[in-house]
Amino acid sequence: MRWSLRLAAAMMALAVGAVSAHAQSAGTTHVGAKKVSVAKISTKVTQTTSTRVTQTATKRKVASRTTKARTQSARRGSSTRMVRPTMQSDGTAVAAWSSGASMGSVGPRPRRWCGWWMRTQRGGGPELNVAWNWSKWGRPTTAQVGAVVVWRHHVGEIVGQNDRGQWLVRSGNDGGAVRTRPWNLRGAVFRI
Repeated sequence: MRWSLRLAAAMMALAVGAVSAHAQSAGTTHVGAKKVSVAKISTKVTQTTSTRVTQTATKRKVASRTTKARTQSARRGSSTRMVRPTMQSDGTAVAAWSSGASMGSVGPRPRRWCGWWMRTQRGGGPELNVAWNWSKWGRPTTAQVGAVVVWRHHVGEIVGQNDRGQWLVRSGNDGGAVRTRPWNLRGAVFRI
């Protein structure tokens, strides 16, 4: 171990020009008690430097690819684009928005986007991207058409009742799309 440390010190000395001109012209220098060829040290310095340059270049390439992929992904999702519309039970279509879409002034769509979608319908700040924060929006009410219905991890709006008396809730990020379907309202909070 000591020998490799001494060799490393000699390599550093050669790299910064601290090895005397006499030692360079003689072709040898002393590393501790051992006599070492300056050519060997020079070769080792070159190899070490070359390895570091290669490692740095590889890291830069990986970082560049990652940045490029993120940029391309952001570009693809930066415009609002329709995906296949979802059909409601009454035969009307509901728009589904692509990943990363941005609608007007509500900002880019987050990964969990039901609260974000409600902001496109009702307004509000970025704190309403979190579903449960809708439980503090507006004023309390009971289940009725037009009410915002809030669960711990989801939010939607009541748009009607089906023929069996179940409340129909339209919400974003319901199976990855905006959908209208009957929901169990047990444990939900209603706001208007």
